[in-house]
Amino acid sequence: MSENEKIEQAGQADAAKSAPAKADKKVKDEKKSKPGFFARVAKWFKEMKSELKKVQWPGWKQVAKNTGIVIACVIVVGIFIWVFDALANAIVQALLNLFNPGA
Repeated sequence: MSENEKIEQAGQADAAKSAPAKADKKVKDEKKSKPGFFARVAKWFKEMKSELKKVQWPGWKQVAKNTGIVIACVIVVGIFIWVFDALANAIVQALLNLFNPGA
């Protein structure tokens, strides 16, 4: 093995040994600098309040209009489901009577 290869291997070994030490030090530093639970919760509420101030809230007229649309859509979909259910029930009853007429 040449001298250059020995030097490179020694340098890599030293780097490998020092890398975990640096990583451990970073983890310890991050734990020390990480704010506490209540500080993080308080920060979250402050940020949430800030974001809610940016929201463009609808007026009562728009809310009533959207509510009416939702109610109408629910009624229409309910009618479609009711009709489909009645049709499916009639088909099932017809099939049962067809294959089991004595019951």
